[in-house]
Amino acid sequence: MTTKIVVFTGAGVSAESGLKTFRDMGGLWRQYDIEDVASPAGWRRDPEAVLAFYNERRRAVLAAEPNAAHRAIASLEERFDVTVITQNVDDLHERAGSSRVIHVHGEILKARSTADASLVYPWRQPDIALGDCCEKGSQLRPDIVWFGESVRFMDECHALVGEANRFLVVGTSLTVFPAAGLVDSAPRHADKLLVSPEPQAVPDGFRFVRGTAASVLPRLADDWLAGREAAGGKTP
Repeated sequence: MTTKIVVFTGAGVSAESGLKTFRDMGGLWRQYDIEDVASPAGWRRDPEAVLAFYNERRRAVLAAEPNAAHRAIASLEERFDVTVITQNVDDLHERAGSSRVIHVHGEILKARSTADASLVYPWRQPDIALGDCCEKGSQLRPDIVWFGESVRFMDECHALVGEANRFLVVGTSLTVFPAAGLVDSAPRHADKLLVSPEPQAVPDGFRFVRGTAASVLPRLADDWLAGREAAGGKTP
């Protein structure tokens, strides 16, 4: 029977490719509150500012490259049934070779209609501009989940975590809900690991491995692919 691995990743994984987290970003964050550039109300007030903020992020994603953590996660597919659930909006997991990636907070390299949310388009250009419209003539916006909007695919993600033999959580503080609640769906019998460079609260049943994603995951992946157990303690 093939081992099922679910990997749940957050901003700490992409940060090692040079992509800043929302709250670490300079520029527009110094001029606007988070609600101004990441909420439907902010979009209605000033769509140009919202587009400018996400255009800056999109350029950064297009310039970034997958790091050792992304590549290690992708390598697990050589032997295991692997699903990546990510809070990140970049495509670095896909570019590293992961074939099944679920983006619960949306994707920066897609644009969607403001009139019909089912109209979603690949968008690898640096910018979405005012006047860029869908086929129905409505302005395009980033295909990103904003504050006040529903996080995506949560039922599917809870089901996948519930079937996992191994559940690896990396690069997330587990403070952003509802996505952080996925840890509660992990089976009691599953091998559950939390990887973080800093001490943090460890969910019940998880082993803690201290270190950055890019330093820990290549060794961990090698161990799993070779049939060895990964090391780790229960507390930070």
